[in-house]
Order: sequence, then C-alpha cells, then structure tokens
Amino acid sequence: MSTDLTAQGGQGVSPSLEWRDRKRYLWLLGLIPPTALFLAAGLIAGFNALGWSAVSPVWWWIGPLLVYGLLPVLDIFFGPDGQNPPEELMEQLENDKYYRYCTYAYIPFQFASLIFACYLWTTSDLSWLGVDGGLGIISKIGVALSIGVMGGIGINTAHELGHKKDSLERWLSKITLAQTFYGHFYIEHNRGHHVRVATPEDPASAKFGETFWAFLPRSVWGSLTSAWKLERTRMNRLEHSVWNIRNDVLNAWLMSVVLWGALTIIFGWEILPFMVIQAVYGFSLLETVNYLEHYGLMRQKLPSGRYVRAAPEHSWNSDHICTNIFLYHLQRHSDHHANPTRRYQVLRSFDDAPNLPSGYASMITLAYFPPIWRKVMDHRVIDHYDGDLTKLNVVPGKREKVLARAAASKQR
Repeated sequence: MSTDLTAQGGQGVSPSLEWRDRKRYLWLLGLIPPTALFLAAGLIAGFNALGWSAVSPVWWWIGPLLVYGLLPVLDIFFGPDGQNPPEELMEQLENDKYYRYCTYAYIPFQFASLIFACYLWTTSDLSWLGVDGGLGIISKIGVALSIGVMGGIGINTAHELGHKKDSLERWLSKITLAQTFYGHFYIEHNRGHHVRVATPEDPASAKFGETFWAFLPRSVWGSLTSAWKLERTRMNRLEHSVWNIRNDVLNAWLMSVVLWGALTIIFGWEILPFMVIQAVYGFSLLETVNYLEHYGLMRQKLPSGRYVRAAPEHSWNSDHICTNIFLYHLQRHSDHHANPTRRYQVLRSFDDAPNLPSGYASMITLAYFPPIWRKVMDHRVIDHYDGDLTKLNVVPGKREKVLARAAASKQR
C-alpha cells in the first residue's frame, strides 16, 4: 500500500488532499526490543571471534543500554516529531491494517526471545557463541534486565491492543502481559486509570512532591487491588462468583501461571529467579512511565463534586520522534486519554498540552533521582498552573510541607 493517503472528497474536504506518514515504515523499528537479545548474541559471537572477549559480555545488557543510553541520545539528536495527520484522513489511516500488524508482530518475537533467554540462563555450554561454559552471574542479570525491557515495552504493546474493541486484540493484550505477570493492568488501566486519571483517587497518577520510589509500591498495590475490586463488582452484577474464569483478572493471571509453569517444566526450577527479575523490572518500567505521565497534574472539581473531563492539560506529553516510534505514540498521551480507542498511528500532538523537556526515555532516568527530578519538573508543574499551588495534585499528608517548599523554590 502506498504511504500516501488521499481524501475521497465530500463536504469541506478537498479531493486532492494528500498526506504522507513519514513514520510508516519506521514503526517496524518497534520490533528492535523483542529481537534485541538475538542481536546481542550475534554481537557477542562476533566480538569473541575477534578476540574481544573481555568486553563482549556488555552486550547481554543491551536492553538497559537501549533505554538509558541510545534512545535518550537519539531523542536529543532527532528532536520532536512535529507531524499530525489531517482530520480528513484520520478514518482512512485508522483503518489501515498495516499498523495493527506492526503491533501483532511484537508478540511472537517477544516469546521467542523469552524462550531464548531461558536457554541462555540455564545452559552450561555456550561454546557456539565463543563463551567458555555458561553465563556468569553478571551476564545473567544483564539477560534478565534486557528481557525485562522487552517485557516493559510489551506492556505498552498490550496497552495499545487492550484499548481496542476487537476481541482478538484484547486477548492478545492479556497474552502479552503474561510474561510480566501483570495481567490485571488490562482491567485497571482501561476501567480504573482512565476514569480517575489526574485525581487523588488514581493510584497511577503521581502526586506533586512524591518520589518515584514512594509512587512505585503505591501504584503497584493500588492498581492490583483496584483491578480486583472492579472485577468483583462486575462478577457480582452478573451474579457470578468472583472466583470465576470469566473474571478477567483471574484468566489473565492464569495465562501467566501457564506460561511460567511451562517454562519451568522445560528449563527447570533455576529459571524462576530469572522470571522474577525480568517481571519486576519490566513492570517497574511501566510504572516509571506512569509516574511521569501525570506528575502533579490535577483535574479540578465542579460544584457538583464531579471532576472536570480529562483534557490535554492533564497529561504530560512529549513528541520526540524516536521514543514515539518505540512506544507507539504513547507520548501523545493527552490525545490518548481524550480518545482511548483511537489507534496509535492517528494520535495527535497538542500545542496546549504540558510538555516534558525531553522524551520519555530520558525522563525515566531522571525519575530515579528525586532531587534532579524535582529540579527539572516541579517548576514546570507550578508554571502550568500559573503559580496557583492549590490546583496541584499533592500528597495529602504532606500538602503544607510540599507547597511551602514549592513556594520557596519559586521565590528563588
């Protein structure tokens, strides 16, 4: 299919309007994370053949190198995307199945890499890679974290699929989440986070002054318990026991049990530490993204007590092209919240939305260091609300302390 889209005419539409998606074939680069471990193995074999065995093991850490090194540099080098699809062509672009096949393709590579990693973790003979014996503990941790990166980005792939109305895509979403044992995300994100986003009631919306390390356990536990409550309510409404295979939390977790169990049978109990490390690291990457997406932002209440509708101003955005490609436009987060079922290729960047100073990949690293994060982000939150500190989503028990610190910082 041509990369050019042409409007078909009609009221207010120019029949000659043409638009080219410059990223059409770049979306295939999204398959780098689920194939990176195979690339690493090839690089290691090559380095060892050249006699560079002292440095070759660094490639087992290809996942963290990609997230914390290469992507931030590429975001700075290539800068913002800047291309939005015209309104007249959005339906045509939305219905182009090529884009959904790009996300489908992630899944088989994801599971192939997971199986390959289990083999690498357990084998005692990697001579075919030029490695003497099996992997050492440092290399094993690198493999686990690289697969964790793949699993974390896989959660984002599941996020894209899980928002769709097609039943196949929804099941593929839960299958993709099986690796990280985070199947409840499918429920909580769609029916919890999107309802409560940018409010104190949402566990996945970070509060002003809250460190990532305080947010992480709150979001993980809060999302899990919220998903269970949502499904318990649904089961009660359908007059079913909560302990029912129709419970989407249970059937999603069952997929993880089956996957982890099958891999344990094939490779032995020694893969369980690997599975735990990659899963925890994978969903922690998701939670880091959750942390930065709505940090300090707050939907105000109407006189009725309801919150205002989620708007572009309630999500931090970034339009840096490289992370856009790897995360399927997740950085165009405001449009996603306004139109949750809209496919990634038609998500738009809003000029009036609050913007991060760099791409998500860069901001993930900053989130790990609270003093640096506060220095970079706190004044942006305050400026977004024109200095009105009462509009911030602040940790309730620390409101006075946090606001006093913010006011002092603003005066300096």
